[in-house]
Amino acid sequence: MRALTWQGKYDVRMSDSFKPRLISDQDVIVKVTGSSVCGTDLHLYHGTVLQMQKDDILGHEFCGKVDSVGRAVKTLKPGDRVVASACIACGDCYYCKQKLTSVCENSNIDEVQNYLYGHRTAGVLGLSHLNGGFAGGQAEYVRMPYGDTTLLKVPDDVPDEKALFLSDVLCTAYHAVVRVDVQKGDTVAIWGLGPVGLLAACFAFQKGASRVIGIDNNWRLEYGKSRLPKLETINFSDIPSGSSVSTELRKMVDKGVDRAIDCAAGEYPKGIGHKVEIGMGLENDTSEIVNEMILSAKKFGTVGVVSVYTGYTNHFNIGAIMELGIRFIGVGVVPVQVYWEELLQQIQAGTLDPTIILTHRIDLEDVPKAYAILDAREEHMMKPFVQTKFSDPPAPGTPALTRF
Repeated sequence: MRALTWQGKYDVRMSDSFKPRLISDQDVIVKVTGSSVCGTDLHLYHGTVLQMQKDDILGHEFCGKVDSVGRAVKTLKPGDRVVASACIACGDCYYCKQKLTSVCENSNIDEVQNYLYGHRTAGVLGLSHLNGGFAGGQAEYVRMPYGDTTLLKVPDDVPDEKALFLSDVLCTAYHAVVRVDVQKGDTVAIWGLGPVGLLAACFAFQKGASRVIGIDNNWRLEYGKSRLPKLETINFSDIPSGSSVSTELRKMVDKGVDRAIDCAAGEYPKGIGHKVEIGMGLENDTSEIVNEMILSAKKFGTVGVVSVYTGYTNHFNIGAIMELGIRFIGVGVVPVQVYWEELLQQIQAGTLDPTIILTHRIDLEDVPKAYAILDAREEHMMKPFVQTKFSDPPAPGTPALTRF
């Protein structure tokens, strides 16, 4: 089969690989009909995630059709349309029984996570051996362990272009808004207006937020406003000398925002100090965005981090958290199974349209180019739908195929 493989920092390539086979009785082999490239994939592209190995197959979002099933699989049969959970979950451990599937106790045996975090999270498709070493979905076939738990049937009235995003990004954005407890009348600020940030803004309005303010520094600000006209924005590159994001937010919102959500990640240092410390390996992530959020929240407000942070950071303003009563939440990797049926029902009812983030349709062979484009934030590419030789034609109202 054809698959997108990691060859090193800033080096991903299409390769010939082996079609997966059934290993366990609970396995399902899926023919991929749609996948995507996520901002999380760019952390692998940058070489900042531990334990990547040459020829690892990337991608943690995909949908498809069941090709074959193990003998113990009860809910699926060949030909069923399915969407996959990015996280691999056994469905039977202490956490899975509570549907906290992203911290499954049985799907990831990596010991480095035990050292870093004191626990292991669930395995994740295509996201390094730190997360279980599972082959990902930017490929023509995928083996899904624990298929009854990790695959959701897709009804005929939901096209792949909408079902695909239940795999991760849609549930992640909803999870962030739920975890920071957005309430009717709240003011919400969101750092990073990529796909997760834009969908989080959508869900914040859905929960009754009176104002939502997105912070970024490129074309995604105008794109976001075109999809959500009520969205307010701050371009941090245009802030005058001597001011800051926090200062500008406090000019817009008296006393500060009720909820602040980080959808940007700590991998992008702005100040010279953090650039040096990350470059020298003295920290894994920068605390700049987190500190901006703390200083932008009102007293006893809530700050939540849903973007990827992998280890340690310096200069974290813990004093402000204590003194101001800030509620600080690590939102965590999304337990997709908590939300995907609810969100699927919203899609079917027409009250949720995940294609507000869909800007391109590309061929699997062009995925390496998409990594470079998304990393440079060019071509106005927000989120691509990646087709394979098994894909249906584009659904009405979705982008046609782009050739690079």
